Amino acid sequence: MAEIKIAAVKRAGVYSPNHIGNDTAILNIVSEQLRKRGCEVSVYSEEQLCAGAVSEPVVINMCREQASIKTLQRMEDDGRLVINSGYGIENCTRERMTRILVGSGIPFPESITVGTDEAVRQRLNDAGMNKCWIKRGDYYTMHKEDVSYVRHPEEAQEVLQEYFLRGIKRAVISRHLEGDLIKFYGIAGTGFFYWFYPFVNDHSKYGYERVNGSARGTEFDIASLRAICGKAAETLDVMIYGGDCVVAPDGTIRIIDFNDWPSFAPCRADAATHIAKAIMAAIRQHTESKRPER
Repeated sequence: MAEIKIAAVKRAGVYSPNHIGNDTAILNIVSEQLRKRGCEVSVYSEEQLCAGAVSEPVVINMCREQASIKTLQRMEDDGRLVINSGYGIENCTRERMTRILVGSGIPFPESITVGTDEAVRQRLNDAGMNKCWIKRGDYYTMHKEDVSYVRHPEEAQEVLQEYFLRGIKRAVISRHLEGDLIKFYGIAGTGFFYWFYPFVNDHSKYGYERVNGSARGTEFDIASLRAICGKAAETLDVMIYGGDCVVAPDGTIRIIDFNDWPSFAPCRADAATHIAKAIMAAIRQHTESKRPER
């Protein structure tokens, strides 16, 4: 009988827009890698998690539902090992993530958080923020309309009004950054880090990569990219992560989005091995920390 029992919780489909298959694939491959290492892995849905069906001492998950996150946090507080942490997942919601990254000095575009019923035209004009991105601030992206590119403050006000009518109360408005768009994946505590140009690889959820267009191949410091992303992961308390950044024409790197446990679609097989190793290391460390001192 396997000594280590692990629950693997799938992401609800509504939080995998255009990527349900990819998100399911990475969790399944990681689960199989853990089974090969002697673990007993059972797969659950977020609904089953919230219904109390998960009793395993180790929980790996791709959860996004609010009730699921609160359940994961209670499990952590009770002493279970949860990867990614429910607190880390919550930190990746848009408004909280923006506040944490900016407050920690991690390179990020100039941003403001607003209520969707606020008048913002003058504020954006005063800041010279014409081209910008508006993203729902209260939660994760579920629909294409939850992320909007606008070209002037008047259009920004119209988008906020649409958000308000949809019941979205908070939004983050970030200055649009010109430069090469890069997508990255990483696993804390390992040497794994992967980046690529999504426009070139036709890797897209909604086609927003077209706004920045084809990458020009601007030179940048890859070590700095890894360091910035690693610091963001540590600050947000996320072990398995991914996201997007923009490399400006002068080589400056800024993170524009950060996600807990992405699909790793372009590098899935290699990433799954490293994820499994990182989980096993975390289990050993967690077990050691609970042993009484002699």
